[in-house]
Amino acid sequence: MALPFLLAFALLFQLSAPPRFCSAAPASSPPPSPPPSPAAAAAPRRTPLVPALFVIGDSTADVGTNNYLGTLARADREPYGRDFDTRRPTGRFSNGRIPVDYIAEKLGLPFVPPYLEQNMRMGVGSVDLSNIDGMIQGVNYASAAAGILSSSGSELGMHVSLSQQVQQVEDTYEQLSLALGEAATTDLFRKSVFFLSIGSNDFIHYYLRNVSGVQMRYLPWEFNQLLVNAMRQEIKNLYNINVRKVVMMGLPPVGCAPHFLWEYGSQDGECIDYINNVVIQFNYALRYMSSEFIRQHPGSMISYCDTFEGSVDILKNRDHYGFLTTTDACCGLGKYGGLFMCVLPQMACSDASSHVWWDEFHPTDAVNRILADNVWSGEHTKMCYPVDLQQMVKLK
Repeated sequence: MALPFLLAFALLFQLSAPPRFCSAAPASSPPPSPPPSPAAAAAPRRTPLVPALFVIGDSTADVGTNNYLGTLARADREPYGRDFDTRRPTGRFSNGRIPVDYIAEKLGLPFVPPYLEQNMRMGVGSVDLSNIDGMIQGVNYASAAAGILSSSGSELGMHVSLSQQVQQVEDTYEQLSLALGEAATTDLFRKSVFFLSIGSNDFIHYYLRNVSGVQMRYLPWEFNQLLVNAMRQEIKNLYNINVRKVVMMGLPPVGCAPHFLWEYGSQDGECIDYINNVVIQFNYALRYMSSEFIRQHPGSMISYCDTFEGSVDILKNRDHYGFLTTTDACCGLGKYGGLFMCVLPQMACSDASSHVWWDEFHPTDAVNRILADNVWSGEHTKMCYPVDLQQMVKLK
């Protein structure tokens, strides 16, 4: 089955299903009220350790941004979210929670709502304390299919790229400054945690697909340098609006995802070394950039978290973590469940907790919990350098 046909089928499925969310584009009349936010599902149990959690990223961190966009990259229908706190799809690319949900809980914060949802709630009224309430403890800007490069993932439809997300952060800073004052907003941003998880789509939907002949123009290490330089510029833009505490996630072992096991014809579930080697090079460059940035920018703290290292530990020690399979997606079609995206409840296995992979690219809630534990304190394996998040929040 050819990929264009699969995309066409997915588009037909999206278009034929009853619409559940409105577009992010402005309309002449007031937009309908968005669905209830799942934030209440994670009410803080203690005094928050930081004022807020802000999230930038792709589908590994999207909590509903793409529900408001015209795109194939959506997770707003079952079986997505079937094991989430609310037992309903929210836009998260998982059967349940994603890492930022667990991290918010550890910080004593509610689940962070998507930026587009907050904009809709604010409407066209003036900015004041009453209508920025949902932004005070954080905002999630992450958008599935987004990449560091603006064009990455564009074949799936609309998305909010890294540079656009940083612009949204800057807009949030201005909105909060108008309502709280410049000094209070500066203090809020300096003390809050900014979580970044992006970059996989620059490989999945751009470099590996050889879009516009990119592989002829850039060797893998040159492409990685291009990505890291772009990432550094956006980190600098955040620093300029007083962002100081950053958790920067490295890329996972993309070459172990069910989609690539299927596409590259893996015989016994062995990972695709070519892809993983390119990812490792990117991670190395990202970690080096983050350490250099700290050295050059007083007061900045970037904790680089090696998602690859944490994920490989899970894959190598599946019995220890209680997983039955490290190759097959819980929800998918074809060998390893890597042929086609998860679009129907009937495609999903009965117990996602026994699987490392939920769909062709994304891990299950069980994996997300382990990775979040590692980001927080290195509970299972050390992932974050020079400090983990628990240590970071104690820094003044």
